[in-house]
Amino acid sequence: MEEAKEGATGQMLLIGRRDLRSNNSWMHNLHVLTKGKERCTLLVHPDDAARLALCDGESARVTSSVGSVKIPIEVTDAIMPGVVSIPHGWGHNLPGTQMRVAKEHAGVNANILSVAENVDPLSGNAILNGVAVTVEKVAR
Repeated sequence: MEEAKEGATGQMLLIGRRDLRSNNSWMHNLHVLTKGKERCTLLVHPDDAARLALCDGESARVTSSVGSVKIPIEVTDAIMPGVVSIPHGWGHNLPGTQMRVAKEHAGVNANILSVAENVDPLSGNAILNGVAVTVEKVAR
């Protein structure tokens, strides 16, 4: 993890999270649960935000070895330095999405950043946390 925090590079570790109003993707299709603040955001620690010139409310590009997403930034000390978080269950703008309300608050699909072949050897579950990513500010 120390490697993720060194220098002015955007090398970070990605973890997932849940939100009280979006435990399951079908909840994104209920207007009463989607109103209010943006919930599909990239959590970034203030130290990392300062190091990478990331500002709350602006956008970042998060890139792994297999994919890339553009996502709004939320600067918070609720995440540790060297780690960023994207909630799971979003990405309602992908082809085939048929949920009208959810499509209006699409968010990004964090699975795009996970290597499909990486699985936990004991359980066989996909590895969705601790994914090596690069984070950079998106030019306006």
